[in-house]
Amino acid sequence: MTSLMLKEARSAADYVAVQLTRDQARYAELGRQLRTAPPTNIVTVARGSSDHAAAYCAYLVMARLGRIVASLPMSLVTLNQAPLIVRDALAIAISQSGQSPDVVEPIRYFRAGGARTVALVNHDDSPLAEAAEWSIPLHAGIESSVAATKSFIASLVAGALLTGHWQDDDDFLAAIAQLPEALRIAAECDWSSAVQTLAPADRLMVVGRGTGFALALEAALKCKETCAIQAEAFSGAEIKHGPMALIEEGYPLLMFSTRGPSQAGMLALAEEMRQRGATVLLAAPEDVPQRDLTLPVAATPDLDPIVAIQAFYVMAAQLSVARGMDADQPRHLNKVTRTS
Repeated sequence: MTSLMLKEARSAADYVAVQLTRDQARYAELGRQLRTAPPTNIVTVARGSSDHAAAYCAYLVMARLGRIVASLPMSLVTLNQAPLIVRDALAIAISQSGQSPDVVEPIRYFRAGGARTVALVNHDDSPLAEAAEWSIPLHAGIESSVAATKSFIASLVAGALLTGHWQDDDDFLAAIAQLPEALRIAAECDWSSAVQTLAPADRLMVVGRGTGFALALEAALKCKETCAIQAEAFSGAEIKHGPMALIEEGYPLLMFSTRGPSQAGMLALAEEMRQRGATVLLAAPEDVPQRDLTLPVAATPDLDPIVAIQAFYVMAAQLSVARGMDADQPRHLNKVTRTS
């Protein structure tokens, strides 16, 4: 029986196609306002998978616009009531449900303090959508599986749209418009060798760098959530700062070698880990001969993580079945998580 997670993951392309026909005027107007009156500071507000999407958005904003973005520790607002100076700042919240108090309260706080607030949220009638000045729906539809898939992909696309319209980059926006077809191709990637390798695993190191680090964070979370594998994500630059001590014969590593400046270092790291005895699953584009898994690509490297996670989700749903798990109802977890 096919899991809801797999069905929903495979439907992402159709929902992104709808997303790209909606709210484009709002993205454009928000981008115009951000260019006209640039924020003094930028923070992201998110938890779980949405925080990984926020990390991707933050990387794009920093890399393409040169503006520093920080992830807000929400307890500064919800628990410590810290006197943050937020006037003329920009707070970007990302959420599937828009219901968690520790995401909603900071947005209310920032808006009351004179900041510009943006909510990229799947439920446009949620408390988060009501709290933000700018609420832009993800249009990912109802997601029944506890594990977020298509809503996460839509969150990545929303972050890219926000960046592209802020930058007013027609080429980047044209590349985003090609994502539905790229996602359909990505959903058909054969990662069955990863299922065979990881089915008996009880631990996993997931590695990425650059825009690919957010991809590694999300992949590690899904391995924990749907497959009960103790997976941890690391930047390729951090492996030698302690995590390498874990490497022993047969230790599994899933490595995302996305295109861009970080790729050469990731390929060299994969070879070094193999020499140290690790079992490496190197996901790389088809022009990389030493790859173990073919990593799908988008129209431009900055969008590669969006199609890469699509391929991973299909594999993760299959891996969950191979390990005798129910991907749709992970133990101890609920679809909506409310934390303060």
